[in-house]
Amino acid sequence: MRIAIASDHAAVDLKAELREYLVSLGHEVADLGPGTADRVDYPDYGYKLAEAVAGGTADYGVALCGSGIGISIAVNRHPALRCALVSEPLSAALAREHNDANAIAMGARLTGIDMARACLDAFLSTDFAGGRHGPRVEKLSHPSIRQTA
Repeated sequence: MRIAIASDHAAVDLKAELREYLVSLGHEVADLGPGTADRVDYPDYGYKLAEAVAGGTADYGVALCGSGIGISIAVNRHPALRCALVSEPLSAALAREHNDANAIAMGARLTGIDMARACLDAFLSTDFAGGRHGPRVEKLSHPSIRQTA
């Protein structure tokens, strides 16, 4: 798989470890930065990641910041992205299975390397279930489909 990974300064070390892990599993990894722990703004890297996935240069995205919250919000600003903030493997698997998430976010200050690896494994090994979930996911990218009560 082709995976784009990006972070802010707070998660640059976790990003490097996860990049190495993904490469060791045989994935093609595009590191979208940053390359140092110098202060940067997470929206810039979230938008970069969203463009890589939406543009087709990556199949999936991994977004990292201190908490995972800010960068997940930035990624989700793109209508083609469904980025789930996860902290354990079940959430990561359900993000794929029920929500067809094409990116996950994690917080470097909240998630250790072993748990982050387990989340990646669950996310990348789970397929979208489709079925009743399909129309719901379609509404995420096309809000005009909303049914009114």
